[in-house]
Amino acid sequence: MPHPQRRRSSRPADPARTAAFRALMAVESEGAYANLALSQALSRARLSPRDAAFATVLVDGTARGQGTWDAVLTAASGHSPSSWQPAVRVVLRMACQQILATRVPQRAAVDTSVVLARHEIGERVTGLVNAVARKIGRHDLDGWTEELSTGDELADLALRTCHPRWIAAEFAQRLGTEEAGQALEADNLAPVPTLVVRPGLAEVGELVDAGATACLYSPYGATRPGNPAEVPAVQQGRAGVQDEGSQLVALALARTAQLARTPGPWLDLCAGPGGKAALLAGLAAVDGRALVAAELHPHRARMVAEALAPIPGDHQVVTADGRRPPWLPGSFAAVMADVPCSGLGSLRRRPESRWRRTSSEIDHLQTLQKELLAAAVCSARPGGGVVGYVTCSPSVTETLDVVDWALETLDVELLDAPAALPEVTGAATGPQLRCVQLWPHRHGCDAMFCALLRRR
Repeated sequence: MPHPQRRRSSRPADPARTAAFRALMAVESEGAYANLALSQALSRARLSPRDAAFATVLVDGTARGQGTWDAVLTAASGHSPSSWQPAVRVVLRMACQQILATRVPQRAAVDTSVVLARHEIGERVTGLVNAVARKIGRHDLDGWTEELSTGDELADLALRTCHPRWIAAEFAQRLGTEEAGQALEADNLAPVPTLVVRPGLAEVGELVDAGATACLYSPYGATRPGNPAEVPAVQQGRAGVQDEGSQLVALALARTAQLARTPGPWLDLCAGPGGKAALLAGLAAVDGRALVAAELHPHRARMVAEALAPIPGDHQVVTADGRRPPWLPGSFAAVMADVPCSGLGSLRRRPESRWRRTSSEIDHLQTLQKELLAAAVCSARPGGGVVGYVTCSPSVTETLDVVDWALETLDVELLDAPAALPEVTGAATGPQLRCVQLWPHRHGCDAMFCALLRRR
């Protein structure tokens, strides 16, 4: 009869957990994006749909909860996870995710973590993994939050919702602590893919017939679980993938420009990777306008060109720095300035990104944002050209502070952005409530900000 220990040692590691571990190791050691690393790991592992779904939950939840899981591991082990080799950190973070955030029984989570460590790291670490994993289960997440509480309300909120404290503070500054908790919780819910039709090429009804559900606000959008590439309209370039919030801010600019009737083409100043540019090109064509899409990086400019290729009308892609544009000042009736930002509004899409950003980066980004907004205003027609200042962030530093600066520094007036989106409620913010701030917990989309400015 085989020795019990030898029989246990020969047990294969669970394929879903193995794939998740390898994806998370790429995130931890190589700086990979979790979604791309997971896609590669799943492609190599060829898991069943059920196992692939479980691996996805493990990768997303472990990457999203990294800071909280490390705090729990420190308390459970008496050591900082930074003192362990990366592979041990990943296995034990995965154990936290299973024990504290899924329905996996604690015994199964501990056992499979030990087996995974044995196969992927070596026998020498199994004792540590077994001991620490067992201690994780002495509390649920609320219990750990209580044990680790410092009396700092924002720190406790951040720990419970798996965010850095500084991000919790950014949200609380806009929403208050109670509603900030709802917004931070919404960041932890994976979004359903959102599709967008190209105006004049497809209708939302076609997406609905393909199993999608029409968006609540955008007349061009629909949500559909699963792989968007399965939808014929997406395969043919008559529809694409774009968050509803991104659709809405483009629509707000287009509607305002159409009402203004200022002659001239439209400009997308920072167009990569091309989602807003594609929707704006379609809307511009319907209005008899041309669109210029500018992008600094050549590889992203190629992505914009691919997105615009199926769309009829007059449009062109220019590889250029929007701060030093090749076009003459005052050339455009409408300018979209969707500026580089911290991405705090899209944390639900990038689970690892909340732990890679720092608050100091936002201050540096604001300088770039002001430069691009000034260039956008300069590019707009005097006496009526409209500029859409857009960020995928709710940070005051990146949104309201930049708008205040523009009103004090540039020769512009602030238009009523909420009036351009009358179907959207609960989004008005900023000076005289004339800006738009979308939220995942209120509107089911990314936390996009939009201010509409008119050049005097």
